[in-house]
Amino acid sequence: MLMNKKKPVTIITGYLGSGKTTVVNELLKSKEAKGLALIVNDMGSVNIDASLIAKTNVVEADSKMVELTNGCICCTLQEAFMDQIESLSKQKAVKRILVEASGISNPASIADGFLMYQDMQKKPTYYLDSIVTVVDVDRIYSEFLDGINDKLDEENDDDPDIINLVMDQIEFCNVVLLNKCDLLTSDKTREVIKLIRKLQHKADLIECMHGKVNPDKIFKGTKFDYEATMNSSEMQLALAREQAMEESCTDEYGVSSFVYEEKRPFDVDKFYEFMENEYPEEIIRAKGYIWFSNDDIHVQLFEQAGRNATVSEVSNWVSSFSEEEMQEVLTAYPDIKEDWDEAYGDRLNQIVFIGRDYDRDKIKQALDDCLAV
Repeated sequence: MLMNKKKPVTIITGYLGSGKTTVVNELLKSKEAKGLALIVNDMGSVNIDASLIAKTNVVEADSKMVELTNGCICCTLQEAFMDQIESLSKQKAVKRILVEASGISNPASIADGFLMYQDMQKKPTYYLDSIVTVVDVDRIYSEFLDGINDKLDEENDDDPDIINLVMDQIEFCNVVLLNKCDLLTSDKTREVIKLIRKLQHKADLIECMHGKVNPDKIFKGTKFDYEATMNSSEMQLALAREQAMEESCTDEYGVSSFVYEEKRPFDVDKFYEFMENEYPEEIIRAKGYIWFSNDDIHVQLFEQAGRNATVSEVSNWVSSFSEEEMQEVLTAYPDIKEDWDEAYGDRLNQIVFIGRDYDRDKIKQALDDCLAV
């Protein structure tokens, strides 16, 4: 089946309050809404966003809307989400599928699942056309541009990963919709754009107010490219620079990045002591994979933004598999062998740090001191 025979899927993502529902409402009012099917995902048991869309739009009577609640389409609802995508794409009346993701969805996880399911189909009837991230430029300016605002910590004590999530949403898309531009002066908006370009180098940037955007820029603009999107993020560029043995790149705000990489495991107590008492304030954000000497099985995801840092299990190292399973994986994915270590296999501490005016050598030494003897 040719690409133009498949139904394009557009995913609207962005943090809570960024204006996703308003954007979707505006898109539904356009002539492009004809033949459009809508999937709305909300974490709560009552899908308020879907009810707002249903009440405020009278022009999409022939479009179909599906609500997915009590979960997120990037994880717990992924299978149900893809079932709905496949079902809608097979309906003749449906020409395009628009998805409003939950405010706490990670678009990279949505795309990973989407492409995996698509590859499993012999003749897929859909394709991922675009990922659009809606950002509240006023909030980005007040809470990111000048560092981490105390207000963010006060309002979100129960969720220390918010800044990481917002940045992930900006990094992993092919269109960034700069909403609420009327709340900032043009100079401040330009500063936000420069910051976003630091996080996302290639996505189309579209300024708008009250969620009003030309539908052609969403539905007929740049197409989503997984590899290009993944490789355009600041995290991936930092890794690429490190591999090329280049010095870290510093932007006009004094923001630069470097990669800490070490095969040996961390001592869990020393590492948590470092996080608790020695973590440098100059680091704005950090993300990577680590492992501990008391657990050589699990890959730990390290994430930090502002004053908050978390460590969580995400998968298993291939080195921890049985010999038979390990050989199967290495045969299927030979790229893993490129960085394979005789002693540690694929186990690796690799963290990208992004910050201002930090002492790179001091941070590396502090992390070296956390390694198990």
